Amino acid sequence: MSKEHLRAEVRIRNKKAEYAFFLLDRLTAGIVLAGTEIKSIRQGKAAIGDAYCYFKDNELFVKNMYVAEYTHGSCYNHEPRRERKLLLTKKELRKLAGKMKEKGLTIIPVLLFIDDNGRAKLEIALSKGKKAYDKRETIKEKDIKRAMERAE
Repeated sequence: MSKEHLRAEVRIRNKKAEYAFFLLDRLTAGIVLAGTEIKSIRQGKAAIGDAYCYFKDNELFVKNMYVAEYTHGSCYNHEPRRERKLLLTKKELRKLAGKMKEKGLTIIPVLLFIDDNGRAKLEIALSKGKKAYDKRETIKEKDIKRAMERAE
């Protein structure tokens, strides 16, 4: 059997992200994980719905990302909601840090996936929160699109 057959497609989305935020700029970051965490992610047992990113000592961390404990893990299992460091270049970190100083901008995870090399990656987006009327507009556009697809 080849590696492609063994690797399942893992794509964990933050469904609330596009509804609640305007996504301005997207980046793909690596994540520092423990051994049991990557095994849980490969099984698809993770959630990024409530997660957000923040800077601490010029490094970017993701907080509140849920990775279920590995079922076959021993006493060395990981903590499900621990902070995890994100891996970006210094240039990307400086760019994000500069943009974060603007009022109302935040960094949220949008997609958690396994790349071609078997590494977990997190797609993050610089985003601005939507007002209630913006959210209603998003729902209206989605309903119109769905109605057009049904009509075809």
